[in-house]
Amino acid sequence: MPFDISLSYPQWQGSGRHENLPRGAAAAAAVCGQYAPLIRVPLDDNHVDDANGVHRWEAIFAQFRSAQDILARSGAGRVLTAGGDCAVDVAVIGYLNGIHPDLHVIWIDAHLDANTPETSPSGNFHGMPVSAILGRAPEPMRPFLGTPVDPARFHYFGIRVGDDGDWALQRELDLKLLDPQATIDGPVHIHFDLDVLDPREFPYLAYPDGSLGIEDAIALVGRIAREADVVGLTITEFAPSDENEARKGSQVIARLCEAAIDPGSADQPRATMDVS
Repeated sequence: MPFDISLSYPQWQGSGRHENLPRGAAAAAAVCGQYAPLIRVPLDDNHVDDANGVHRWEAIFAQFRSAQDILARSGAGRVLTAGGDCAVDVAVIGYLNGIHPDLHVIWIDAHLDANTPETSPSGNFHGMPVSAILGRAPEPMRPFLGTPVDPARFHYFGIRVGDDGDWALQRELDLKLLDPQATIDGPVHIHFDLDVLDPREFPYLAYPDGSLGIEDAIALVGRIAREADVVGLTITEFAPSDENEARKGSQVIARLCEAAIDPGSADQPRATMDVS
């Protein structure tokens, strides 16, 4: 089904390799804006302070509150989001979990993203959004997030890389992998970090740690959309080094959006992309 809004959330401050994220966020927003009215979260470039165990905390928190305000005023029931780094989904999932109390989250990513400010070796917030939505956000964020996502309704897909703190939280909360054979139902939010993709097929990444083929990724999103009610799709960590890479990578982003809205499109054969 169609999304109500597209949220352009170009946050780069959470990443440890942010040089190309602004270009990727702009390209992703241009794609997502074709599928629903585009609303932009303003960047806060005036704060560089570290606090609460997070690099560039003040900017991240200001952007988080701006996103929450935009979402609340929009009244949207279905949100398509163009990141930015992975942590943009803290605000989006918090909002959707508030209006869909039985929300399921499928976290498609090469990384667990489950560190906390206490366990993160880097202090980069894009490695902490899973812990944040499950109730372990930095203390000043917690009053604004409401009820945490139920760990039983959270599933990973594609994870390969994590720190000790990531794996510890995964074990503590018994966070499951998505069973490829299991039926998916209810309202679902899909977090799609592009670094889950095989860099031989999709090299426009700051963290090329994934192994998922593009066609398998499209098929997965299409299957979820056929079986469940996709109320959210967030695409993050697009890091093209130039406009040519941005154009090529945008083709994949468009196919992910189409698969979420029209699952039948995921079954259409496509020619192999030229990524040279």
